[in-house]
Parts: sequence; structure tokens; C-alpha cells
Amino acid sequence: MTDTVSFGYEDIDASEKTGRVGEVFSNVAAKYDIMNDAMSGGMHRLWKNRFVARVKPQPGEAILDMAGGTGDIAFRMADRGASVTVSDINQDMLDVGIERAMERGIDGLVWSRQNAEELTFSSRIFDAYTIVFGIRNVTFIDKALREAHRVLKFGGRFYCMEFSSTDWPGFKEVYDLYSHKVMPQIGKLIANDEDSYRYLAESIRRFPKPPEFEAMIRDAGFENTKVESILGGAVNIHSGWKV
Repeated sequence: MTDTVSFGYEDIDASEKTGRVGEVFSNVAAKYDIMNDAMSGGMHRLWKNRFVARVKPQPGEAILDMAGGTGDIAFRMADRGASVTVSDINQDMLDVGIERAMERGIDGLVWSRQNAEELTFSSRIFDAYTIVFGIRNVTFIDKALREAHRVLKFGGRFYCMEFSSTDWPGFKEVYDLYSHKVMPQIGKLIANDEDSYRYLAESIRRFPKPPEFEAMIRDAGFENTKVESILGGAVNIHSGWKV
């Protein structure tokens, strides 16, 4: 029997997911940042600032920003003096990030194509591991979490920001309507890609609820885990420590 995993609302063979997710992000790479602004009304910038404030990157620290693609998180952490390795499984996303870094005159970032489930880095070399709006696209999340734990030094910290469904009365209904009806239409209008943004909306619904995901982080070996919810749990900042 083969393993099946979710791809939006579909259940597919696990061997297919990496390729299908890759197609989605290759399709959206060029318009990814414009779409983030359009879909969130610019709020993603505030969420990312808040996230980096929680990470507290320090000068000289080695930080792995996984699924870092276009560089949004890496640029913010590099501004604080951290040495950041930006990794993504999708080269098209990395290419956009490299171009953005060149336009901004940002030097010193390391760009590395990596599969979050099978990192090529040595064990215990990073002070922090960050992943923002990326882990729900991983085929086997538990493997990615164990790899995050492996590459962190003792005392290293794990930070993840990810979407989830919200239970706020009233807002939940609006959020569901927006995600399933409006977001794909924005994708069609701006990026000429309705299907990719339908998948992204559906993938949020299939992602584990915050308590379940926190348990997965603990199962990977992390201690002192926390969840900070934004917009009634529509966005969550998860953290844990390798001790």
C-alpha cells in the first residue's frame, strides 16, 4: 500500500506531492510578493515583522531560513546582523529572491536549494531555524521537523509561522468565503493562475490545527513549545527549543 498525502482537498500518492507543489510555486514565483500584498491587504508585512521580532536574530548568528524563497524573512534577519542561509526546494522562488537581493544591494546571504525533509547540512550548525508559510506544503511534515531539530545547535530555536483555519464566530465564515472564492479570483486576475491559489487556500484547511501541530513539534524533540495566535488563529507563530 502506498502512502497518500493531501494536496489541497485531494488525497494523492506521496510520491507526487513534491512535484505538484513545485509546479504551483514555479507558476506563482514571479508574482508571489505582489500576490501576498493583494491577498493580505499588506498585513503579511506586519506579521513578518512580528515574527522576526520573536526570533530575535543576533549579529553573527547562523540562521537557516527554510522555504525562504523570495527572501522576505531573510532580508529582515540580515538587517539585524545575522548570517542567513536561504533555502527552498524551488529554484524559481530562489531566483526571485536572489534578484530581489541584488536590487536591494543585500550581500552576504547564502542561497541553497534544499528539500526540508532531507537537508544536506551537517548536524548542529545553526542557531535558529525559521520557516514561514512553507511547512504546510511539505510532503511529510514530521520529517521536516526532525531535520530542523537535527541541524540546530543545542540551545537553538525553531520558529514557524503558518496559516490555519480560525474559529472566531463571524470571522470564520468571512475567512472561509474569502479563501475559497475571492483568493482564487485574485490569483486569476493578478497572476493569471486561479488553480494554484485555489490549492494554497485548500492547503490551509488541511493543515493541522495549532494544538496538533504543536504536538508534532514536541514529538520532533523540541522543548518549551509555544503558539502565538493572530487573527483568532488564522495565522500562528510556533516556537520551540532544542535543549
